Amino acid sequence: MRAKAEAGARSLNLANVDVREGFAEQLPVTDGTVDVAISNGVVNLCPDKHAVFRELFRVLKPGGRIQIGDILVHTEVPQDAKDDIELWSD
Repeated sequence: MRAKAEAGARSLNLANVDVREGFAEQLPVTDGTVDVAISNGVVNLCPDKHAVFRELFRVLKPGGRIQIGDILVHTEVPQDAKDDIELWSD
């Protein structure tokens, strides 16, 4: 996915795109440096959602924003549901 994102940015001549490897619970970004944080199906995969949101708010600039396209649950998903790929894809 990183390679695909980098290729897309190059094809559009976007010089302000920086693609990094990291974990949502420990972002490889300096405090207060992000204008927009985007998640499309990532937060729901993280077991510690509170840690993810702490990190998002840590890295956002004042006035920055978060754009999320995820399904979030507050209860543990049963292991048999996690193991059933048909429930997570279509």
